[in-house]
Amino acid sequence: MEIEHEHPDREELELAPVLHAFSDPLRLEVVRALAAGAEPLRCGAFEYLGIVKSTRTHHFRVLREAGIIRQERKGTAKLMTLRRDDLDARFPGLLDAVLAGAPHDAAALSPATA
Repeated sequence: MEIEHEHPDREELELAPVLHAFSDPLRLEVVRALAAGAEPLRCGAFEYLGIVKSTRTHHFRVLREAGIIRQERKGTAKLMTLRRDDLDARFPGLLDAVLAGAPHDAAALSPATA
């Protein structure tokens, strides 16, 4: 039996967990990839990060519980989307500032350069 993950409501988003989630370069790379695309991404799309599946799952959980991403099942796939509208409503300008000011070291991990 598949357990669906809970996502915090917009009003429940708190700054400390959001900032903590943004503090890791791998999680920031996931956010960057989601922000750059218009379509939801499969969890498997992040194999290029070079970390084992269980570690990716941990990072996705931190992002989900902070309210930064939404994960939903579609058939056998788990799709992720960035909760930009919720983040922008709750913390105006924060996501753009984080994405603009973050070091681009993790960007070298992108599939285009791998």
